[in-house]
Amino acid sequence: ACFRLLCSLLLPALFLSGILCVCLVVLLCGIRLWNGKRPLLVAFFHPYCNAGGGGERVLWCAIRTLQKKYRNVTCVVYTGDRDATGEEIVEGAFRRFNIKLTRPVKFVFLEKRYLVEASLYPHFTLLGQSFGSVFLGWEALLKCTPDIYIDSMGYAFTLPLFKYLGGCRVGCYVHYPTISTDMLSVVRNQDTRFNNAAFITDSPLFSKFKLVYYYFFAFMYGLVGSCSDVIMVNSSWTLNHILSLWRAGACTSVVYPPCDVQTFLDIPLEEEKSTTEYSMVSVSQFRPEKDHPLQIRAFAKLLKEKRLVGQLSLKLILIGGCRNQQDEERVNNLKRLCEELGVSNDVTFRINIPFEELKRHLAEATIGLHTMWNEHFGIGVVECMAAGTVILAHNSGGPKLDIVVPYEGHITGFLAENEDNYAETMAYILSLSPEKRLEIRENARRSVHRFSDQHFEETFLLSVEPLFK
Repeated sequence: ACFRLLCSLLLPALFLSGILCVCLVVLLCGIRLWNGKRPLLVAFFHPYCNAGGGGERVLWCAIRTLQKKYRNVTCVVYTGDRDATGEEIVEGAFRRFNIKLTRPVKFVFLEKRYLVEASLYPHFTLLGQSFGSVFLGWEALLKCTPDIYIDSMGYAFTLPLFKYLGGCRVGCYVHYPTISTDMLSVVRNQDTRFNNAAFITDSPLFSKFKLVYYYFFAFMYGLVGSCSDVIMVNSSWTLNHILSLWRAGACTSVVYPPCDVQTFLDIPLEEEKSTTEYSMVSVSQFRPEKDHPLQIRAFAKLLKEKRLVGQLSLKLILIGGCRNQQDEERVNNLKRLCEELGVSNDVTFRINIPFEELKRHLAEATIGLHTMWNEHFGIGVVECMAAGTVILAHNSGGPKLDIVVPYEGHITGFLAENEDNYAETMAYILSLSPEKRLEIRENARRSVHRFSDQHFEETFLLSVEPLFK
């Protein structure tokens, strides 16, 4: 009886299953047709898109490039800048970077950006911020699911989330590896730096524990990074680290960040009018890794060495963006350092200034300063060179490998490593004749065309092409 019952139910069940399958196929076809009609959504994950740094310039140039190339694309930006409207953010990009978008951008405002703030994680900061980014990414995914997802700020832990749960094609632009082999060596060698406190370096036990933690994090970082379909890095230095950590060479390429070199190259390059007044300019966000104290200490050392500079009138101008209260407090600490060293009257701070004012300062400066150890690239370094300053950058990272390198056999600038090096090299640059300085400035200018907006557009489009297939 049971067998006959099952047989009698089998035919209706098969019939019902067939109808359901047909409905499912029709539904999928309908979704595909609907998706074909709507614009392709390309989302950029950039929680601090209203900041004024080089990473933000890359973001807006990338969006402008896609808008020029693809007519059926709508660009979305996931941001935590809820204190500004979308119009204000776009206007800020134009004011700061001279970038005008051709079409509107959709902004998805995130409420949980605090989850990626370093201040929330006094210990295990890398791990805390990375897992925080997953929750922030989840909020972004729920609010808007794109077709193509590009992490443009270094939150690699969001990549598998959008790829496997969101079903997106994913890419990333890596400005700086969240962890690097250099960071591992700092802990291994027990060196004291801004991200390796003295109480850890003084303890072999703490150093070993931190090293294990770093190796674990490096493994996790490599795992999530390798999920990316397209990987773009900003320099040879970053490329070396990402290749060793992510092991995805087939889809990894160097895309130099876009520097507005033409705007700076338009500044007339003339011999210096004054031989007694000189200004030195630094262009970088007020973040701890930029090492502004080194600039101030080296400058103070230069001023004290009267025999080196004679009766010259010297001025140090620190130009940069402040993202939050921590950055503002950092600036206040730098001002206190100037007071302690007795150079307050000779150091000027210019914060979040308009583009035109930045141009004016660079046009008038003699020396461009940069002090970050292992700077991933250094847009500020390129801008200084294009504007016609004699650059003095840190002997590491992008400046050493990609930027301040000989051009057609001619010197393009100088590199230094510590307070004494910087003070000595500044004194040497000032001791050169105006004609010799002009020669170095001209060489530097000729070398920066490979970092132009146009070159970025070409290499960026070539790299992201697989995401649009």
